Amino acid sequence: MSTLLISHEACLGHDTGPGHPESPARLAAVLKRLRQIDFAGLEEREARCATVDELARVHPRPYVEGLLAALPQHGFGQIDADTIVCGGSREAALRAAGAVVQAVDAVMTGEARTAFCAVRPPGHHAEPDQAMGFCLFNNVAVGALHARHAYGVKRVAVVDFDVHHGNGTQAAFWDDPTLFFASTHQYPHYPNTGARHETGHGNIVNAPLRAGSGSADFRHAMTEFVLPRLADHSPDLILISAGFDAHTDDPLASIDLVEADYAWATTEILRIARYACEGRVVSTLEGGYDLHALAESAAAHVKALMGLSH
Repeated sequence: MSTLLISHEACLGHDTGPGHPESPARLAAVLKRLRQIDFAGLEEREARCATVDELARVHPRPYVEGLLAALPQHGFGQIDADTIVCGGSREAALRAAGAVVQAVDAVMTGEARTAFCAVRPPGHHAEPDQAMGFCLFNNVAVGALHARHAYGVKRVAVVDFDVHHGNGTQAAFWDDPTLFFASTHQYPHYPNTGARHETGHGNIVNAPLRAGSGSADFRHAMTEFVLPRLADHSPDLILISAGFDAHTDDPLASIDLVEADYAWATTEILRIARYACEGRVVSTLEGGYDLHALAESAAAHVKALMGLSH
């Protein structure tokens, strides 16, 4: 079975304005790299739009409808100091969440073994009732709850290795022990959540890393804290919030990872997925703001999803 790449041109239409780090150039760089000859075996599909019903499994319906109505048809708007929106943001956000739903459908029906959603805006900072941190809807959480609703999946896991803590996913999963969330991230750092003592109902695992940590610290955190708990959860589906801003070249943080770390982490997650859930893994793009580092890190990650990493 193949690995799918799910994206849409509309995600490039989410314009955040001059100088904003979460720019259309990020996605363009990732797609350019993933369309090169060494990804000839990657099947690409266009993302569909998420429905309000799908979004409302994570976000209260009044919030969803209110946010969609508030997005500008022309020009720019501002959700908070960091989260800029424009006339193209509505379709981009719907397709970003819809891509993860579509990917979940593909892996749950056996149409694909793994999938990578190359989309924006990112999602892991979006809390159930609050857009923030460049994020409008929580794409990975929407996918997780779709799996439960559509396929009766009892246990879903999200692993987040973005350099910023996925506060939105943690908030969405906090009270539900069937939903597992594990995160490695720089701490203290934006959004100032993700301390080790934040554990929900025992279903939340935070493995914070200090500024200046590198490959050894990251791999230790994954090996000692994240991966054993992921295996213990025995998930029926694993999703990855794949942020690549812990790369040593990234301008927004101070963790010194390299492409090989992302390939390693992905391979370790897949190893658990093979015996826990028949290899079903869906990944979605979160952060990463140095264009070259982002593209090469995403390439290393997707090659591991395809089984091409050594």
